[in-house]
Amino acid sequence: MRIICDTQSLTEVCLNVQRCIPAKAVLPHIEGILIRTVSDSAIELSGFDLDLGVTTTMEVSIERPGAIVLNAKTFCDILRHLPGETVTIDCDEKNVCTVKCGDMEYTLISLSPEEYPELPKITDEIVFRMGQSVMKDMIRQTIFAVSLDDSKAVHRGIKFEINPGEIKLIALDGYRLAIRKEFLEYNGEPFSFVAPAKTLAELIKLAGDDEEFITVKKGKRHISFSVNGYELISKLLEGEFLDYRAAIPTAKTTVVRVNTKNLIDSIERTSIIITEKMRSPLRFIFDEDQIKISVITALGSANDKMAASVDGKRTEIGFNNRFLLDALRSADTDEVLIHLNGPFSPAIVLPPEGDSFLYLVLPVRIKNENT
Repeated sequence: MRIICDTQSLTEVCLNVQRCIPAKAVLPHIEGILIRTVSDSAIELSGFDLDLGVTTTMEVSIERPGAIVLNAKTFCDILRHLPGETVTIDCDEKNVCTVKCGDMEYTLISLSPEEYPELPKITDEIVFRMGQSVMKDMIRQTIFAVSLDDSKAVHRGIKFEINPGEIKLIALDGYRLAIRKEFLEYNGEPFSFVAPAKTLAELIKLAGDDEEFITVKKGKRHISFSVNGYELISKLLEGEFLDYRAAIPTAKTTVVRVNTKNLIDSIERTSIIITEKMRSPLRFIFDEDQIKISVITALGSANDKMAASVDGKRTEIGFNNRFLLDALRSADTDEVLIHLNGPFSPAIVLPPEGDSFLYLVLPVRIKNENT
């Protein structure tokens, strides 16, 4: 194979593909990037760690077709430091490859392309598509609640529920729950799947902020996302996802309406004396059209208060500061509603109107101290 291509374009593509390739793997091919000619003027680049794969194509000048597998980290490091605008990659029949740019020349050994693992192909797929900026936002606003616990693998992903006219994303970790819902132009049969958080984190890096579409294809065991010229293909997570609807309390004794940014700022100020070594829950008192926030750690204490509309019973409750901040930062409204049902029931964070998001945060028991 002999190709000539733009250095900057190849570098960008290779770095995007490299993110799906582990630095260390049992099989050396898994650490490699597969580059092969697919037409008279295009190459395909692939990375695959046996769970997540990515492919894309780019236009190049092809003088001799073929295929190579180069160590992804080494090859990407080389590309990032090349001095010229064009790079020539020439590989002979003995898999000895020369990478040349200006006066700089490298010699690399290619692994056998025939031994590179084949990426899965989705058959009998269900297809839908939506704007990439919307899906990107939905993933960002739920992925923070994905479980990091390996004991139940299915909760290490986000559940997609697709119904006619609606898409819903759900993530939970046993301490909090995040739900985002949007309109979707889809008129088929309802279905659902759980995609790994790792796959979705990669998807939002490839997605842009415009109104171009992401095309989603679901097979029996795999899911693929096509976005901006890249195709991500991933195993689906299997197992019984928690019945999240049953975890959402229906009763409420206190309803709080508050400015989102002001509450975030107050929590951040009060949380300054909370550290990883000196953790303590924030104490909230919702009463008489104000919110009081306080905390005591080995470093000292902090107290703050802010105006809010509080309707219902006075409620004193504790929360993990980070869990509540994650929910509030993901809310995309100027104000939020907080539904409370006493000090031992989860708090529900909702938009003032509609139902585009729902965040549930479990309370933390606090000591009975005079406040």
